[in-house]
Amino acid sequence: MTLTAAHAKPAPAVLPRGGGVRGALSDLFWRQPRLLLLLMLLPPVLWLGIVYIGSLFALLLQSFFSIDEFSGLINREFTLKTYGDLLQAANLDIILRTVTMAALVTFASAIIAFPIAYYAARYARGRWKALFYLGVMLPLWSSYLVKIYAWKLILAKEGILTWLLAKLHLLWLLDGWLSLPVVGGNSLSVSSTGTFIVFVYVWLPFMILPVQAALERVPGNLVEASSDLGASPGQTFRNVLFPLALPGIVAGSIFTFSLTLGDYIIPQIIGTSRLFIGQAVYSQQGTAGNIPLAAAFTVVPIVIMGFYLWGAKRMGAFDAL
Repeated sequence: MTLTAAHAKPAPAVLPRGGGVRGALSDLFWRQPRLLLLLMLLPPVLWLGIVYIGSLFALLLQSFFSIDEFSGLINREFTLKTYGDLLQAANLDIILRTVTMAALVTFASAIIAFPIAYYAARYARGRWKALFYLGVMLPLWSSYLVKIYAWKLILAKEGILTWLLAKLHLLWLLDGWLSLPVVGGNSLSVSSTGTFIVFVYVWLPFMILPVQAALERVPGNLVEASSDLGASPGQTFRNVLFPLALPGIVAGSIFTFSLTLGDYIIPQIIGTSRLFIGQAVYSQQGTAGNIPLAAAFTVVPIVIMGFYLWGAKRMGAFDAL
C-alpha cells in the first residue's frame, strides 16, 4: 500500500450543500420528493383536466341548453328539451344506424383477426413474425384520407373490383347485392356495404394486435393437453382458446367499436346520404347552427362507451391492451 493511499481520507457520507439556485433546488427536491413528483405531473394533469375534461364538461353543459326556433339563438337556460329532440324518430334512426354499423364492424373484425393473430402467436417465428408486424402496421403508416379515397376508387362503378367481377362473370352477383334495400346502392362506393368494408379495413389492425397479445399468453401445453384428452379442434377452440383469448377480443373491440362510433370521414366519403352520428354532429354544429343538439349527439357515444368500457373491464380486457 502506498503512502498516498494510506493517508487518503474517505469520501463524506453526506455531500456538502450545493451552491446557487440550482443547488438549492436540488437539495429541496431531495428533501421533498413529493414536490418534485407534483411538479412533474402538473403539466400533463393540467392539460388533461383543462383541455380534455374541461372541453367535455363544456360540451355536456351545452347539451342542456336549447335553440330558439324563431331567432336561431342559443337559449342558455337549463332544459331537457334538446334531449327530447334527440329522441325523435329521425335522430334515433341515426343513433341506431351508427351503433349497428359499429357492432357489425367489430364482429367482422374479430372473425377476420382471430386466425391471423393465432398464426402469428403460434407459428410465426423470427423474420416471419417481423413480417407479420410489418404487414399489420403498414396500413397505419399511410395517410388516413389517402386510404379512404383509394378505396373509393376501388369500389367505384368503374373501379378495379367491378372490373375483376366482370372478368370472373360474377357481375350479376354484385348487381343483385346492390339492388337490395339498406345494404345496396348505385355502386359499392355509395352503399352501406362499401362503408362497412372500408371500416373493417381501416380498423382491423386495432383488433389483430390485442388478440395476438392475448393468444401469446395462452400456454401451448393447454392446447396439447386438450388434444391428448380427446377434444376435437372445435372443442379445444370453444373451451380453451376462445375463453382465454376473449379479453384480447374485447380489448380490440374497444378500439373498433369506439372508432366506428365516432368516425365522420368514412361515411362522408364512402356511403349513402343516410347520416351517422359524426355527420349529424357536423351538420347540426356547422350547417344548422344547433350547437345544443350537436352536443347532445356527442354525448351519446360517450355514454355508450362508458357502459362498454365498464363491461370490458369486468371481462379483463384492459389486461390485454
